Formats: sequence, structure tokens, C-alpha cells
Amino acid sequence: MKNVLITGANGQLGTHLRLLAPTLANHYFFTDVDELDITSGEAVDEYVRSHGIDVVVNCAAYTNVDKAESDEATAERINAEAVGYLADAMERVGGGLLHVSTDYVFGGNMNNTPCRETEEGNPTGAYGRTKWAGETAAKRCRRHVIVRTSWLYSEYGKNFLLTMLNLTSTRPEVKVVFDQVGTPTYAGDLAKVLVHIVESDGYIEYPGLYHFANEGVCSWYDFAYEIARRAGHTACRVMPCHSNEFPSPVKRPSYSVLDKTKIKETFGIAIPHWTESLQTCLNNINK
Repeated sequence: MKNVLITGANGQLGTHLRLLAPTLANHYFFTDVDELDITSGEAVDEYVRSHGIDVVVNCAAYTNVDKAESDEATAERINAEAVGYLADAMERVGGGLLHVSTDYVFGGNMNNTPCRETEEGNPTGAYGRTKWAGETAAKRCRRHVIVRTSWLYSEYGKNFLLTMLNLTSTRPEVKVVFDQVGTPTYAGDLAKVLVHIVESDGYIEYPGLYHFANEGVCSWYDFAYEIARRAGHTACRVMPCHSNEFPSPVKRPSYSVLDKTKIKETFGIAIPHWTESLQTCLNNINK
């Protein structure tokens, strides 16, 4: 039995991993900033040694994309430096590191073709730059698996789904951009994939970089429209608009779709369509 450390355990992805843990063969430890400061190399080393950690799944991240532009130093500490501490600690004990990254590493060079793992990152903002640096840091552990994802949402925390459920239930009209296209990713689906890699020793047999999102493609407008429709919020009119109607300090990719061929073929997984997973999430909220 392995000892597995989950960092950022209070976030939406960490919460889904907590829900899965009781059904799994290995022993899982869950920490957030109050239990373990991953921006301290000494704290990370001490925790890994004292708990006999064999694998780390790093769900911790600075994810406020706009605020990162004015606070890049903090984003760098959490998204890059801390990842290096985790990687170094696991390399010293011969363990593994699973690290979650983002489609924002491609901010400057995505076209209308799904992006593969072999394509070079070209982030356009502080968030993307720090996550790109974090990927480099994660590779200091030879048994590393980096999983890039996009548009993460769930029943928990703060995310686009929960925001839209609130807005479409309280307003007569909501405007959402239609000129940014990507794929929503249900955190519950991503958590199952991370667990599969841990439980099957995939980080030992197949280390490297992978992409994961749900199947299909949509705009933020399409996503919001489907959320409102399936939630029965028909009194609210969801309207498409251009990105320039919502000025932002960050240039967001207009097309941000990840090619998932590698992770499906390597680990033999089937990925649900985003509409199926959206319904699953909504069902869970209704329960």
C-alpha cells in the first residue's frame, strides 16, 4: 500500500479526490495551506519524510487569472517554486509526482486545431507563465505525470458553473462571450483519471505530459446556455457577446481545445462528452 499526498485538498478537484479515497486501495493524506505550506521546501521535506509519502498529487494552484497580472510573485511561488519543492522531495525518496497544469500555457499560439502535448507552450499572461514554469519544475522528479486541463468546474468551490447557476436564477438576462472556444472539464472526471494513474502505478510506467478535458467543444456562451437550459432557468435570457465587452488584463485564448489522444491510448480510458458530465454535476447538485 502506498501513501499518497493530495495538496490543495480543499479545492474543487481535491474535494472530488476526498470523495473517491475511501474506495481506493492506497492510503491518502489530504492537506491544504493550513496543514502544509508547500511554498516552504523544509515543510514539504518534513511532511514527506514523517508520513512516508510515496506519491504526491498536486492540486494546489494560484488560479485567479486576472489578479495574477498584479501579483505575479505570489502566483510564481505557488504555481512554480512550490512545485519544484514537491518534485525535489519526491525525487529524493524515489517517489512520484502528479501535477495539474492548464491550457493557458498555450495562450499565444493556439489555432483552430486541438493542441497536442508536443507543441511548445507560449503563455501570454502571468498565470500561464507561472504554470508553464511549474511544468518545468515538476520534471525535476523523474517519475512525474503532468496533466493539463481546461475550464474546470464542479459542485464545489468557485467556478463558472456555479456562477452561471446563480446569475441565471436571479437575473432576466446574462451576457456571455461566444468568441472564446474550448472544452469544459468536470472535476469529478479529472479526479478519476488522476486516481487511476496513481492506483495503477502509471506514473512509474508512463511518466510524461498528458492532456485531459471532457470530449466536445463549445464556447463559454454555449456552456452557459446549456447550464441555464438544463437547470430550468428559462426566465433568464442568455445572450452571446464579444470578449471586448468584458475588458480584462489578460489575453485569453480564442480557441483552447486540448488533444486527448495520448491519455486515452496510454491509460485505456474513455472520456465522457461535456454535456453528459454537466448533467452528472447538475444531478449531484440537485441531490
